[in-house]
Amino acid sequence: MTKATETEFADGLRLDAKARAELAAELLASLDGPADPDAASAWDKEIQRRVNSLEAGTEKLESWESAKRRIAKDIRRR
Repeated sequence: MTKATETEFADGLRLDAKARAELAAELLASLDGPADPDAASAWDKEIQRRVNSLEAGTEKLESWESAKRRIAKDIRRR
């Protein structure tokens, strides 16, 4: 770290936990770049597509117990 960065970091550490968390979240968000203006609309369409599939009975559902077993098995293989 540069001296200037070390100074800013030290200042940040003097903040209370809530303020440090907010600062950390803002710093991380600043690395993401500009938001995709079409993302919200695309998610709305995808959610509606999934709801329609569920209501039509064309979506294959999995129980939570089955999903937990599948996920645990996948994690153990890593």
